[in-house]
Amino acid sequence: MRPAAWGANMQYAFLIYENNDAFARRTAGEGDAYIAAWRSYYRACVEAGIYVGGDPLHPPETGTTVRQKDGKRSVQDGPYANTKEQLAGFIIMELPSLDAAMDWAARCPATTMGAVEVRPLAHEAKQRIVNEP
Repeated sequence: MRPAAWGANMQYAFLIYENNDAFARRTAGEGDAYIAAWRSYYRACVEAGIYVGGDPLHPPETGTTVRQKDGKRSVQDGPYANTKEQLAGFIIMELPSLDAAMDWAARCPATTMGAVEVRPLAHEAKQRIVNEP
């Protein structure tokens, strides 16, 4: 449950998933329509006052996965999942409802070459971590 002091809006993470073609377009020239769509989307979010933050990620092959099992660290280079779409970045938005979040997610350019997962931030879990008893 969210404290009333947080106001009417809630923060949502937009987890951006893109395919290999979308990752490759990041280095396209200035006239690339996909990059132009991202610029327009970013400006619209900022102008609407809902953009909190976010960043694109480097391609999946630059990632490293770390696990612990029986006290031993296991490290795997490159993407863990063998899927057509990989996590490409994230955006944090502050919006009044899940419906509003889904509307903004549907406007995201990534939906044309991948997907956007919308998830509410778990501020109450963070409070249990950062506040000592």
